[in-house]
Amino acid sequence: MTRDELKGNVLSILENDFEFEHPGLDDNLRDDHGFDSIDAIELLGKIEIMLGFSLSREEKEKAMGIRTVNDILDYIEKIQSSHHR
Repeated sequence: MTRDELKGNVLSILENDFEFEHPGLDDNLRDDHGFDSIDAIELLGKIEIMLGFSLSREEKEKAMGIRTVNDILDYIEKIQSSHHR
């Protein structure tokens, strides 16, 4: 998936499943939208479905530094590239 496709999918998940209103790409998810660790786990599950494969424990641990939508997109792009070798 291209970054634009990923962005559309991630924004759709945030708006539809987490009820974000117009999330900005650089919004702090926790501070601006009340995103918590339970939400993060749920989002990782939705990312796995979107990508069509399960994330390893190590990959999930790398997600702990995510703060913004752009961070999510960077994270997914790295995972996609490592799985397509």
